[in-house]
Formats: sequence, C-alpha cells, structure tokens
Amino acid sequence: MAMRRFLQRSPLLLTDQNGFTNTKFIKSIAVSTLSPTSETLKISEEISCFLRKNNWKTTIASSHVPSKLNPDVVCAVLHQNQVGDPKRLLDFFYWSQSQMGVPQFLDSFSILAVKLCNSNHLGLANEVLTQMIRSHYSSPSILDSIFFLFRNYEGSSALVFDLLIDSYRRMRMLDEAATVFFVAKNDSILISLTRCNSLLKDLLKCGNMKLFWKIYDGMLDAKMGFDVKTYATLVNALCKTGDLMGAKRLLIEMEEKGLNPNEFIYGMVIERMCQVGDINEAIELKRCMGKRGLVPNYDIIIVGLYRANRMNEAKLTVEEMQKMGLKPKYNTCSALIDGFMREGNIDEVLRIRDVMVSCDIPINLIPYNAVIHGLCKFGKMEKAAEVLEGMVALGCKPNSQTLCSLIEGYCREHNIGQALEHLHEMEKRNLVPRAVTYGAMVNELCRCKDLSLATKLLEKMTSSGLKPNVIVYSTLIKGYADEGRIEEARRLLDEMRREGVAPDIFCYNAIISSLSKSGKMEEASTYLLEIQRWGLTPDAVTFGSFIIGYSKIGKMTEASKCFHDMLDHGFMPNNLLYTVLTNGYFKAGNLKEALSTFQHIHALGVPPDVQTCSVFIHGLLKNGRVQEALKVFSELQEKGLVPDVFTYSSLISGICKQGEVNKAFELHGEMCLKGIAPNIFIYNALIDGLCKSGDIQRARELFDGISEKGLEPDSVTYSTMIDGYCKSKNLDEAFSLFHEMPSKGVQPHSFVYNALVYGCCKEGEMEKAMNLFRDMLQKGFTTILSFNTLIDGFCKSCKLQEASQLLQEMIAKQIMPDHVTYTTLIDWHCKAGKMEEANLLFKEMPERNLIADTITYTSLMYGYNKVGQLSEVFALFKEMVAKGVKPDELTYSLVVYAHCKENNLVEAFKLRDEIVRKGMLTKGAIHNLLIFSLCKREDLSEASKLLDEMRELGLKPSLAVCSILVCSFFQAGKMDEATQVFEGVKSLGLVPDTTSLIDFVNGNLNDRDSEDARNLIKQLV
Repeated sequence: MAMRRFLQRSPLLLTDQNGFTNTKFIKSIAVSTLSPTSETLKISEEISCFLRKNNWKTTIASSHVPSKLNPDVVCAVLHQNQVGDPKRLLDFFYWSQSQMGVPQFLDSFSILAVKLCNSNHLGLANEVLTQMIRSHYSSPSILDSIFFLFRNYEGSSALVFDLLIDSYRRMRMLDEAATVFFVAKNDSILISLTRCNSLLKDLLKCGNMKLFWKIYDGMLDAKMGFDVKTYATLVNALCKTGDLMGAKRLLIEMEEKGLNPNEFIYGMVIERMCQVGDINEAIELKRCMGKRGLVPNYDIIIVGLYRANRMNEAKLTVEEMQKMGLKPKYNTCSALIDGFMREGNIDEVLRIRDVMVSCDIPINLIPYNAVIHGLCKFGKMEKAAEVLEGMVALGCKPNSQTLCSLIEGYCREHNIGQALEHLHEMEKRNLVPRAVTYGAMVNELCRCKDLSLATKLLEKMTSSGLKPNVIVYSTLIKGYADEGRIEEARRLLDEMRREGVAPDIFCYNAIISSLSKSGKMEEASTYLLEIQRWGLTPDAVTFGSFIIGYSKIGKMTEASKCFHDMLDHGFMPNNLLYTVLTNGYFKAGNLKEALSTFQHIHALGVPPDVQTCSVFIHGLLKNGRVQEALKVFSELQEKGLVPDVFTYSSLISGICKQGEVNKAFELHGEMCLKGIAPNIFIYNALIDGLCKSGDIQRARELFDGISEKGLEPDSVTYSTMIDGYCKSKNLDEAFSLFHEMPSKGVQPHSFVYNALVYGCCKEGEMEKAMNLFRDMLQKGFTTILSFNTLIDGFCKSCKLQEASQLLQEMIAKQIMPDHVTYTTLIDWHCKAGKMEEANLLFKEMPERNLIADTITYTSLMYGYNKVGQLSEVFALFKEMVAKGVKPDELTYSLVVYAHCKENNLVEAFKLRDEIVRKGMLTKGAIHNLLIFSLCKREDLSEASKLLDEMRELGLKPSLAVCSILVCSFFQAGKMDEATQVFEGVKSLGLVPDTTSLIDFVNGNLNDRDSEDARNLIKQLV
C-alpha cells in the first residue's frame, strides 16, 4: 500500500516586478498529519541498514524488501539519509527505479540533487536534474520542490540552482532557466556570474532580446560585478540590435572599471560598424586597438571597405596586414577580387590572386572564375587566357562558367574563332553553355554575317534543352533582315510563336527597317498591321524606319504623316530623322517644308547636330540661299559644334557655284587651320570655281599641288581642268591632260570627251572634234550632248549639211535628238536664210514629242524678219503665246521690229507697254527701234520723249539711234534740240568730248538709213 507523502508544504505563489513567478516558502517542514506507518518506517530502516554494506544489492535482492518497495519508501530512505553517502543513495535510487516499474516522487529527485550539490558531486547532481526535467514534471513544481528542500537542509549549496539553470539551458528551455534566475534572486540566492553569462549568451543566440535585457536588468539589480565575458555578450547584443553608440559606451565603461576590451569585443563592434556602413568609425576603432597593442580583425575591415567601394583603402589595409605577418582569409581575397573587378582594376585583381598563392590560400574555381569573368568583361582576353593556363597548371579544371565567360569575352572582342574553339571544348566535355553564351555567339556570328552557323547554334541551343529568349531570336531576325533575307526572318518569327516565345517590337523593327531601306514601303506596312494585330505598340524605331523609307523614295507626304504620328505617340525624333526629313524635302524641291522642319528642331528643343546642319546647309546652297547657309554655318560654330569635312565640302562647293571663289578659299584656309583635311571633292570644287571665274592659271597651280596633300586627282579633277582649258581656248593644255589621264590610272569618261569636243568646235577645229567623236562612238560614250555640241560646231563653221547629216546619224543610232538639237539647227538655218529647211525641222519636232521653246520660236522669228516674211513673224508670236510659251525680251524686240517695218507703231507701242508692265525690259533694243521709226516719220518730239524715258529706265541708247535723232533735229533746223541730244551722247561716253556737233552731223549724214538698219539688226542678233 502506498505511503502517504510525509513532506507537506504550502507554497505562496507571487509575481515579481519582472513578470516572473516568485515562490515564497514556509520556513519549516510540515509533518504529515498522519504518521508514517510502522511498516514504511520498518522497511526504510531495514533498507538503510542494508545500504551500509558494500554488497547491499545482493543482500536486498535476497530479502523480502523488493516486494515492499514503492516511491514512499524510496523517498523516506533518501530523506532519512542514514547511510551518509549520497552516491550510494543515488545508486539505490536508480536500482529501486528498475525494481518498482513506477515513477519516483519529484521530491526524491530534489533530495538527491540538493545532497549531491552539498557533497560537491556536481556532475551527478546535473544528471539527476536533467532526468528530473525529462520526467515531465512541470517547471513550477520542480522549482517548488528544490526550493523547499534547499531551505530545509541546513548548509545547502546554491549551486543546485546554477545546475538547474544549466540543465534548462542545455535543453533549450530558456524561459524556465530565466524563471530559476529571478526566483533565486528574489530569495536572495545569488546565481553565479558564469551561469548568468551563459544564459545571456544563449538568449542572444536565439534572439530573445526581451528576456535578455530582463536578465541583464536583474543582474544589475543584484549588483553583480560584470566580467569581460559579460561585456562581450552585452556588446554583441547591442551590435546585433544596431545600437553602436551603446556598444561604444560599454567599451568606455569597461575601461573605467579596469576591464580591458579584448580583440574579440573590438572585433564585434568593428564588424557591425562595417555592416552598417560606418566604415570611418570602424577604422578609428582599429587605430585605438593598435594603441593598446591589440591586433584588429583586418579581414572584417577590408570587407567593410569593399562594401563601401573604398578599394584603394582596402588595398592599403591588405598591405598593412601583410607587413604584420598576417594572411588575409579566403573570403577577404574573394571580396577584394570582386571589388577591383567592378572598378576594372585588372592589375590589382591579379595582384590579389598572387597574394593568395603566396599565402597558400587555396584558390578554387570561384576566385578563378571571378578573375576570368572580370578580365573578359573588360576585354583583357590575352590576360584571361594566361590566367586560364595558370589555373589548369595548378590542377584546377575550368568548368562551364569559366568557358562561358571566355566565349562571351571573345565575342565582345569580335574574336569568333577563339569563341568557337572554347565551344568545341565544352561539347567534348559534355558541358552545356548557358543561354546568355549562346546569345552572345549568335549575336557575333550575325555581326560577321555568318547566319548559317548562327542558325545552327540556335538549333543546338534548343536541342540541349535551353529555350532561346526573345533577344536571341531578335538578333538572328535582325541579321537576316539586314541581309535582305526577309523570308528567313519571317520563318524565325513563326518559329518563335511555335516555341512559345512572343516576338517583341524589336523583331518587327528589324524587318520593317530592312524593307524601308530598300524602299519596299507597301510590304513594310503589312508588318505594321501585324504589330497592331498582336497587341504591340510601335516605338520610335518603327516610326523612324517608315520616315526614312518614305523620304528615300520621295513620298514626303507619307513621311510627314509618320513624323506627326510619332509625335502624337509621345516619341521625340532624333537628329537623324530630322536630317532625313530635311534632306527629303530638299530633294523633292520643297524648300518651304525643309525650312519648317529645321525650325521645328529648335522649337522642340532638340539641338541639331553637325550632320543635320550640314544637310541643311547643302540644301540651302543647292537652292542658291548662300547667305542663309553661311548664317547656319556661323550658328553651328557658335553652339560649340565643329563642322566636319562634309559641311565644308557643301559650303565650298555651293559658294564656288555662286562665283564667290575668294570666300571659298577663306573657308578652305579655315578648315585647314582647324586640322580638318580637305578631301578631293573640295579641291574639285575650288578648281571648278577658279576655271569658271577665268583664273585658269591658279586652277592649274591648285591641280598640281593636290598630290602634295596626300590626294590624287580623280576623273572629276581632270575633267574640270580640261573643261576649263577648253573654255579658255587652250586646247594644247587640255589635250596634254587628256593624254596624261591613263598614265595616272584615271580613264577619260564622256564628260572629258564632250569638253574636248566643245573646245575643238569653239576653236573651229572640226577635224579634231570629229576624231574625238568617232573615238567616243567606239567607246560607247556618245550622248545627246555629244551630238548637240558637234552639230553646233558645224553650224558655227557654216557647215549646215554636215550638221544635218549628224542629226540623221543620231536618229540611226537610236539616240533621240532633243529640243536643243532641233533649236540649234533651226537657229543656224534661219541665220543662213534657209527658212524652208528651218520650217521643216520645226514641223518635225512635234512628231518626235518635242516641244518648241522660246529660243526655237525666237530663232524662227529672226529668220522670217531677215527674209522679210513679217506675217510669219506675227503668226509665230501668236502661236507661241497660245501654246503657253512665254516670249522673252528678244522675242518682243523682233515682233516690235516687224511692226515698225510695217509702220504699225500703235501695235509696236502696245508691245512696249506690255514688256514694261512685265518688268522684262533690260536692254534698249525696243526703244531704239521705236525712236528710229519715229524719226523716219519725222515725229521728232515723240522720239525725244522716248529717249528721255530710256534715261529714266536706266537704259542706254545706241549711238546709231542718237545719230539719227541729232541729224533729224539738225536737218529740221532745230539746233537747240539737236545740241541737247548731242550733249547727252557725249555725257554717255558714246563719242569723244572733243567732237563738235558739226563733225558729228557730217560724219553721220552719208547713207544714214542703211547704216542705222545694219546697227539695229546687229543689236537684235
């Protein structure tokens, strides 16, 4: 029968200020109200007797005691402690446990723990406490039991509470361990500093900071003296919670208490400072350690400097570390390699690698891969190859990452051969390149235009289980599109969709750009519709491609629409698009829109670049806007832009065409001073300008000096000089250059031949001209211009038959004559008075779809005037006006002449008024004719008025007309009027000042009419 417990106690449970259970105990043992039974007492005493013997187990086993054992009996034996040996009692406790088969009382554990501690058997006590906790007794009951027995055994050791805390700690029951601390403290039982330090350390380790600081406060309240380990834990706690100011205060506090912080404590603070980026404070603390003779943790500081991107200081710290005989850790070296690599400081990366080797720090693939990756990233491929060689020599075999870095590096350096070698190595070792590596190779192969191999790599990529991304596809699509292989590009688009990769706008832009550059705008438009169908949005490149395409084929309306669509979509055009648009408008002859586009650049705040300005200047010059072009040129330089050779080429060429050769040479000198070397185009323009201004000598000097500039004259240079010599009547020099051309590797072309033919014709060297012409026929150089030049030459040599034969030969060779051919022949036939032949030629023109122009009609009118067929003159004038062919001043003069011949001055004056109204009057021919006619009619008053009108209009009368008027006044006896007109003649410089009126009259009276007629005809011609 189980004994009733003989120990009675009544605990009072309270809660202390820290929120932990506080147990106050009654000071004496309460004896059970029921005395132990005689049987329990008898058995306990009997067992105690057995325990005094060394063979107690055998003795008890042979007795009746085993059958009487129960927890009450065991507890009574332990409590009475008649044996005096706690270890034997412990043996009995364990033995009885095996005999009973039921749990021991809690108090039995507590009795043993207290007695063992009292006997300084701390290890055994610890085992008992651990078993006690594992017996699933509640923590309050365990603490209650131990406190009760501790208080009731005189001289009990408080170490039992230390051991209980330790047991709870080892079993990760930190809340229970803390409860023991607070209950013991409140009962004035002081837990050892060692146990408190251990408890704080465990609480910090598991992150229970609330309980940590409560224990710390309890230690302060108990006025415990902290040691270095305590401060180390506290500093660690403050560092972990980010209270670096608190940690620094603790360092000061330690020094004040005579406790010197050790390297570990300093290290914790420095490490935390480095982690939060307070690297300057960490370095200062490192200096403090040095002053105290402590060696800082250099690795922590170096890593902190690396994180702060202060690599130069990190380098100096490594050097300081090495001077002290310390070796950096592997992780430190890895951080340094990464930091220097990010800076592109390859020399330092390699130096750190050498440090690792010299310090026997094992270098595995990770740092090697980092070094090789960085070297490849910065294009140091030769060095990367050296590192690879050294890596292999040390027995470190490159892996997939190593080889991928090398392949990508070689691709960036456009060394596809080396990249392919490493790819083959990977294939041999069954290593699979990463997707980025395949992408780099595809990109480089596309750049090399090896689209076949790029496509094979794409197939390898997919067969190895890698899924090409949209970038790989878009690269290959662009490669095919750039080559104009749109079908292959389209096939890749379809493949993308099958593989589940949605094409992006870049894929479509590549195709649209290629089609636009080829002018295939309808086909490009179909892809724009496809973009919209798939829910993609056109970007700046899309719009730009359409603008470029439409501008190229001259569809500026469509280009303008795309431009405004681009603006509506919020995209800002770049200078290239403005350049393309401006150039397109200029080529289309739309000067207004070209100017508007250029102004639009400024309005949007997009500063035009040199290319845009150059194109604009070129366009202005082609339209004769020299001053505006020069203004833009000045503005370009004021904005800090440096004109390029194209800008100067456009300006110099345009200015030369305007005849301002000196200004062109000023620009030439300016560009040379700026270090911009003129090209052959500029020299050609200058030579052309000099030739056209008649300065053939200076042109030749410039021509001869071209070779000294490192340039060689081209076909344009030679043809310009030859043309200049021909026009300046220096055929010898022209032919000299012509014969020189083949020896200089420049073959004469049709322009050169045409220039020489023109020169020969001009000088009447028709035989030479014909020889050149026959040579041109053999070489296939003959053009309409060639025939026209030769026909004009024969005409001027009065060889109309030969000229007419050339016309027939021209038609036979299917070189269709133009209106210049017919007009030339008509003109010279008219001058020869062969009006029938001229009229036949005139009637042929419509049959060949040629339209007669002003010159054609004027030539015919002159011919009919000459032969006296005035009705034909009037008929031709009426016809040309009806057909919309505008008469010029000479045409009007011929018609006026015809009316004057018929004495129809009314119609003649009407035509005079019409030409004055149109502002076409620049010469005095018409007025001269009218004055002459009025004099013949003796209407000297009207003739005098017309002469005054000529002066008012700034027209100079002919000497012949003035002579007629003076003589007419003289013969009429109107000496004052004759004198007045004569003085006007002298003031105009038509006669010497010494000439008298009588001399003038006498010299002009003989055969006056016939002489005046000849003068007027010459004037008309």
